[in-house]
Amino acid sequence: MSESEWSRHPYRITTRFDELDLAVIQNFLSTSYWADSIPLEIVERACRGSLCFGLFHEPARTRGSNAKPEQVGFARVITDGATFGYLADVFVTEPHRGIGLAKWMVACVLEEPSVQGLRRWMLATRDAHGLYRPFGFSPLADPSKFMEIARPGIYRSG
Repeated sequence: MSESEWSRHPYRITTRFDELDLAVIQNFLSTSYWADSIPLEIVERACRGSLCFGLFHEPARTRGSNAKPEQVGFARVITDGATFGYLADVFVTEPHRGIGLAKWMVACVLEEPSVQGLRRWMLATRDAHGLYRPFGFSPLADPSKFMEIARPGIYRSG
């Protein structure tokens, strides 16, 4: 699979797996309502089996500065690359919210060449319907067709 990149100074989105900061991703997800207490090993395995998008803040380059990009957002697509894609784990860290980065990231996900022509896209959200609706996501047309096995709290010990 080829790697893609988008830039909007001072931010950059990339699909390069080796740039992901798995600790940042796990730290955010482990406090989310959908992946509460998820361990780092599970995050890494999930990322390796998915098409991942890392959102990075690129610090201003100053003379003698070795500041490295900071991961401030993430999204991943669970896909077969031909017919189906599930958008998951979308987030932007608090200090970088409110400037359209999540919308930009979702747009980049949907324009990624390797997921063009999928027959069905899905996602689940408790509170971000307004983010996804402009991209064509809507409630299930016939929820009775869909089934699930749900294991909330699976990562919590005890």
